[in-house]
Amino acid sequence: MTASTPLRTRARPVSRPGRRRPAPPALVLVAHGSRDPRALTTVRALLDRVRALRPGLPVRLGHIELTEPLLPDTLAALGAPRAVLVPLLLGRGYHVKQDIPELAAAAPVPASVAAPLGPHPLLAEALHARLTEAGWPAALDGTARRTTAVVLAAAGSRDPDSATDTRRTARLLAGRLGVPVVPAYASAANPTVPTALRALAARGRHRVAVASYFTAPGRFATQCASQAPWIASAPLGAHEAMARLVLHRYEQSAALPGTSAA
Repeated sequence: MTASTPLRTRARPVSRPGRRRPAPPALVLVAHGSRDPRALTTVRALLDRVRALRPGLPVRLGHIELTEPLLPDTLAALGAPRAVLVPLLLGRGYHVKQDIPELAAAAPVPASVAAPLGPHPLLAEALHARLTEAGWPAALDGTARRTTAVVLAAAGSRDPDSATDTRRTARLLAGRLGVPVVPAYASAANPTVPTALRALAARGRHRVAVASYFTAPGRFATQCASQAPWIASAPLGAHEAMARLVLHRYEQSAALPGTSAA
């Protein structure tokens, strides 16, 4: 072809129809399950918040035990080619390491397991917000800082990795608040909440808040809150930071199909 060839006669590249991007895996939020009906209401509110942040993403709910829908039933009725299971759990433990991966392996579609929600700075953000709602002051002077502390009240686990994760969250929260944050547990681990409160009082920390490190209301959350000598925050629930964290864990795992981040 010469330079004098009219432009209208020059060959044009043949456009090829683009390939369709594969549908994203469904996000299956895996809750523990509870006999307290408030727990299911709270988890459903969190799901609604996740859906609002990612319209069009298939988002489903499954429970490990006690509450329907159970996870195997959710996976059986999924209607999606693959799934990412996001544990609504705050650290590593038996459910994250054993139960959920086993259920994922038995699923009728390929399913990967995301990391648990904690530790992560978004959890510290949600914890701080819940404490503020409960009456945590916007600012502390020097005297107040010397007498104030927080007990991070968690469910507890015999798995040492779970305690490690809770301690990391406590450090993240302490960095935001500027006061000591001591992890304590409702069961299966030490110290208990009353023991932590006594230890803080012995150090001159008499104004102590209890930060509820639970995803939803339940027996342990209520028990820990009742032991607070000052204020106690509500469970993390459907806080926006929780919804953002769920999507973050989903996206981490979805980027590595067929793998488990647990």
